[in-house]
Amino acid sequence: MARDQAFTHRNLPLLLLKAREALMQNRRPALRAHGLSDQQWRVLRVLAEPAHAAGLDTGTLAREAHLLGPSLTGMLVRMEAAGLVQRERSAEDARRSVVRATPAGAALAASLRQAIEAQYGELEAHIGPQRLTQLYALLDELIALQGSDEEQETEDMTSLASAANPLTGSVA
Repeated sequence: MARDQAFTHRNLPLLLLKAREALMQNRRPALRAHGLSDQQWRVLRVLAEPAHAAGLDTGTLAREAHLLGPSLTGMLVRMEAAGLVQRERSAEDARRSVVRATPAGAALAASLRQAIEAQYGELEAHIGPQRLTQLYALLDELIALQGSDEEQETEDMTSLASAANPLTGSVA
């Protein structure tokens, strides 16, 4: 492609990143007030869903919170030390760990839920309930349309993260 030729379409991945940042900008103060990073909140939010009250294995949790396995492991150590989650061996497979929110973690998620739901209410008031529903539907369709196998994607991301530069020892 010649340098003087413009792209036909807008940069959708960048627009989605900007939209995410715009939404998170309003949520971060509440998260930081409770000592949570964005990633820790994603973990806690996934675990706080009623469907996950019994806990999730770490692989499923990593996929649902969209985190690399190695990043999740260190994060769970810190969250467990803070009393927000507990890990135990799976009853079905001793090689797997099951993670669940502790009562303190669930209470924190519940207290943050009110503030975050209020922010969603503001967004809905601004763009309207129908457009918000359309936005959710379009995003769900886009995700499904891409047909990405989340397990393969997680494996690919883990492989990239573990591929250290032999000269510096740093991750590529």
